[in-house]
Amino acid sequence: MGVGFTVGVLGALLLAHAGYLTTQYRGMLKIIDEEFSGPPAGVVIELFLGLLLCMVAGFAGPGKFHSILPDSEENRIVKLPSNLDFMIFNHRGRVLPFDPKLKLKI
Repeated sequence: MGVGFTVGVLGALLLAHAGYLTTQYRGMLKIIDEEFSGPPAGVVIELFLGLLLCMVAGFAGPGKFHSILPDSEENRIVKLPSNLDFMIFNHRGRVLPFDPKLKLKI
């Protein structure tokens, strides 16, 4: 687990805590019969801090970008053999009738 993952978990916990505080605040306002106009300033700051931490984790988490060029050899997973004479391809063509005079009923 890297630093990006830890920062992301911390940001998610801050967002969840801010949501919990907002619901508690709304419940308290219902008890004292006041209108909800918005969360307190501390909750808003916590929301922005959690958002910032989640964004940092999103940028730091993925790691190194790889080249997508087809001739790039650094990230080539499958190596094709140099002799392509004996390559076998399995496809849906084997279910078609072998006689070219026959026609498929559609």
